[in-house]
Amino acid sequence: MFHRVARIPGTPHDIAAGFACGAAVSFTPFVGAHILFSVALAFVLRANLVSSVIGTVVGNPWSFPFIWILIYRLGRWAGFGEGPGDADMLDFAALFGRMLDAVLSFDFVYLLETAWPVWWPMMVGSVPTAIVAWFAFYYLIKAPVSAYQRRRVRFVRIANAQGHQEP
Repeated sequence: MFHRVARIPGTPHDIAAGFACGAAVSFTPFVGAHILFSVALAFVLRANLVSSVIGTVVGNPWSFPFIWILIYRLGRWAGFGEGPGDADMLDFAALFGRMLDAVLSFDFVYLLETAWPVWWPMMVGSVPTAIVAWFAFYYLIKAPVSAYQRRRVRFVRIANAQGHQEP
């Protein structure tokens, strides 16, 4: 996957910033809208849109439970929310599924009484977490992409000097 990210046209800054946008948005409770929000954030920051979509893979079925517990606990620690105190006992996947059903059926009672006390602390906890994730992934991606692009340019120059065509 790194090879694909590194070969995206653009500067190392643009690619890293785009990937960081996707990764950061993955640390929010906007399940189902991560790609849309990552592209919007990358557009606003003038980052690479394709790498922002790729960056959303940071949020996946293996990482989401850890992310959701982290942002919920952080939001509760910050003093927001009166929902269940033990994040380990929450079934986040079921909650998000029922939230979608409630939105589609206009069940505002469920959204306000059941989902909001969990979703609001998650939203609050996701803000600092997403900011930290953005910077962490930006710096994790920028240097290797820059090094990869320098090696690729050097390889192309050597190949052209020897009469070979670029792959």
